[in-house]
Amino acid sequence: MKDRRKPERQCIGCQEKKEKKELIRIVKTPEGEIVLDRTGKKNGRGAYLCDRPDCLQRARKSHALNRSFHIDVANEIYDELERQLENDKF
Repeated sequence: MKDRRKPERQCIGCQEKKEKKELIRIVKTPEGEIVLDRTGKKNGRGAYLCDRPDCLQRARKSHALNRSFHIDVANEIYDELERQLENDKF
């Protein structure tokens, strides 16, 4: 049998390509809300991020979510995403 290719995505923070399952999806829902999507199945436009706080800081500094979602993302949203990342750690 052939080996199937695993889907890869690029982290918006560090720009590294990794397997999709290794990254966290950030979603802009049709209602305009920006949330973390650990399942990868929520409806909306997605951007991928490593599960590391420094990648989120890089994304914040470079305004990567602004470019990905074509909107102006407020600092409060980055703060909330950072809290969600911290709370989801085991």
